Amino acid sequence: MILAVDTSLGTAVALVDADGAVRAEAAAADPLGHAEVIGDLLAEVVAGAGEITHVVAGMGPGPFTGLRIGIAAARAFALGRAIPVIPVPSHHAAALARIGDGPFAIVTDARRREVAITVFDGADAAGLPVVVADTVLVPAAEADAHLSDIRRFDVDALSAADLARVGARALAAGRALSGDEPLYLRHPDVVVPGAPKRVGL
Repeated sequence: MILAVDTSLGTAVALVDADGAVRAEAAAADPLGHAEVIGDLLAEVVAGAGEITHVVAGMGPGPFTGLRIGIAAARAFALGRAIPVIPVPSHHAAALARIGDGPFAIVTDARRREVAITVFDGADAAGLPVVVADTVLVPAAEADAHLSDIRRFDVDALSAADLARVGARALAAGRALSGDEPLYLRHPDVVVPGAPKRVGL
């Protein structure tokens, strides 16, 4: 069984079995309350779950703090169970249910009047969505012009169950869909202060 955790938008946790069927699923829509709900959602989903073999972590795109909370929770759970973590770009979860004829774009709110866009086209032999244009950050008002005639799907919540299914397919195919570094939308606003200025006497 595979546990999936994603905090790129709201907070989503799911458990799927070897056939991809959902065993348990829980989510909270608040895009700012990840730390307050992640523990309870995990406890709810894994209660009586039996043996969990892998943890899928949603790697974004998403805000710096939100992503760190979900990825840290996924890694901590995996460390406690001594099981592997499978990193998966979050937009792949939304793309999985929309694979069809021709290219399409997954669009998510990036705040600050911007959106994150990833363009997909079909699926590969493993049933994984094929990325044809990597994720970019675009002003919301310019998104349609950026996409031209490509169909867009605006997504405000991601399915952790679909994220787990993507992770399972990647695992079966021996594919790595993401590295260990999250796909942050932008660098954090907080920066390390420079050296203090010298004061003359």
